[in-house]
Amino acid sequence: MRADDTAALIRARCGDAPPELALILGSGLGHLAAAVEGEAIPYSDLPGFPHAGVSGHNPVLAVGQLEGRRVAILGGRAHYYEGGGPAVMRPALEVIRALGCTRLLLTNAAGSLRPDIPPGGLMLIDDHIAFAGTNPLIGEPSDARFVPMTEAYDRGMRAGLRAAAEAAGVPLPGGTYCWFSGPSFETPAEIRAARVLGADAVGMSTVPEVILGRFLGLRCAGVSVITNMGAGLSDESISHDHTKAMAPVGAAKLEQVLRQLLRDGLPG
Repeated sequence: MRADDTAALIRARCGDAPPELALILGSGLGHLAAAVEGEAIPYSDLPGFPHAGVSGHNPVLAVGQLEGRRVAILGGRAHYYEGGGPAVMRPALEVIRALGCTRLLLTNAAGSLRPDIPPGGLMLIDDHIAFAGTNPLIGEPSDARFVPMTEAYDRGMRAGLRAAAEAAGVPLPGGTYCWFSGPSFETPAEIRAARVLGADAVGMSTVPEVILGRFLGLRCAGVSVITNMGAGLSDESISHDHTKAMAPVGAAKLEQVLRQLLRDGLPG
């Protein structure tokens, strides 16, 4: 089914007004979809949407009002490591664009490489490194595949998030996110390599979606919820269960920032 057809199904259930902001939630953050006053549609009802089979995700599309703004919140994502397809989120993002939305905010659970961004904190993504070595636009036949990434993370949206965080009293330092394919966690040697390359956090998502978002003409921003320190940087045991346990700590701060952003008004 074409993106326009799926968008028509969503409009029939949620109304015609285009969302002002689309938000993709990372591991342990799926509960934020329940904060939306509106309709929650299971991904299984939406042709082309991913199965989002990782525990800690909530595979629903919630469309409605949050702090007086119309939003579309995707309660989960599919990952490259689930089936080897870096473009797995492309159909869902095409539907977001077909709904008339122009802004995309991505969140993820990530490991920190900086002692001043500890577990339970947030990091605003200023830039990224695609360490995984693949690209979701491989195979795209049009010249549109040559997407400029000089400013992958929209300057205005980042400024709005920083201002919202300051108003909410939530620290939001900026940094560079490094994408590893997963599903295994990084080795201490890989973490040392990422630090040499200039990374401040590591994770297994977001980068393919930003590339696709820019390809589709969406303005993109990203925030990492820090759930652990990178391998070899602390004595903590790194696991997916640990990620899910720590994610709600940062998710509460992220919700404060998001609500403040919507109250203050999205950047033009």
